[in-house]
Amino acid sequence: MRVLVTGNRGYIGTILAPLLKQRGHEVVGLDSDLYRYCTFGNSWEDVETIVKDVRDVEREDVAGFDAICHLAALSNDPLGNLDPDLTYDINYRASARLAEVAKAAGVKRYIFSSSCSNYGAGGEALLDETSAFNPVTPYGESKVLTEQAVSELADEGFSPVFLRNATAYGVSPRLRFDLVLNNLVAWAYTTGKIFMKSDGTPWRPVVHIRDICAAFAAVLEAPKELVHKQAFNVGSTSQNLQIRDIAQVVGKTVPGCEVAFAEGASPDKRCYKVNCDRLGQVVGGFETAWDVQRGAVELYEAYQGEGVTLEEFEGPRYQRIGQIKKLLAEGRLDAKLRFTG
Repeated sequence: MRVLVTGNRGYIGTILAPLLKQRGHEVVGLDSDLYRYCTFGNSWEDVETIVKDVRDVEREDVAGFDAICHLAALSNDPLGNLDPDLTYDINYRASARLAEVAKAAGVKRYIFSSSCSNYGAGGEALLDETSAFNPVTPYGESKVLTEQAVSELADEGFSPVFLRNATAYGVSPRLRFDLVLNNLVAWAYTTGKIFMKSDGTPWRPVVHIRDICAAFAAVLEAPKELVHKQAFNVGSTSQNLQIRDIAQVVGKTVPGCEVAFAEGASPDKRCYKVNCDRLGQVVGGFETAWDVQRGAVELYEAYQGEGVTLEEFEGPRYQRIGQIKKLLAEGRLDAKLRFTG
């Protein structure tokens, strides 16, 4: 299958594109390379890439592909809050337009990297794919709007699928420290302490990026009748964890680490638990291979191997919002997040 992966040079894309190649697909990437200065480690397997902003995609860019795995986006809530309208422009309007262009070009399958942030303030209930949307940030709202718009394009010749990923973690060539497990392991490794500024009670479903990539491959290769116009939560139901539980796992993984929580702190309003069983039930027994304990060990060993310092951890290189602000301040990006030269 000939597959276009947008955002192939991002946190998940640098893992997904090589995985699809290994599975025998012909893979091409499309990425503006916004995080070109953020590579972790010495090497990674790139693929043929169209260096282009997803907002500028034309029909000729997508012609001849059987499927699109659409990852390209402003990737988290802090970045989404930097300029909400820009978030809607990139995450929603460009994603919907990409689907329209893809359909016109004859692309058969469009797999959208959505998010469990769609559920937002979900509370204590275990949410499944039929649960109501309740996004609480521009990032979450942009994902909901894209799902709704792209669903309307579905027909016999164009098959969209929506993967609502849990909060990601894991090592990647375009590593992020602004994800909860990655962040806590980095705190523990560089300082020997984890001090939670919240009370640690909010629930969050978490999933390794390799399990996300495996879900993309499973849906890509599944018969159309199983996945057409369907949404799937991506993760493991057993991996709905409170932030304090994740911190405790990290404390047991990193030798000598101390874990503490702020007294009387307010919990994050983003609190939700999701049922992730449906994907495995529908698509060939799919199941995740990672858990938080294994992920914490992987991250700790990677940080050791690269000798991550506190300066690097607190700096902008591996923090998406920090990197964007740095490039803006240096004049390398304009206000629309386009490179100036």
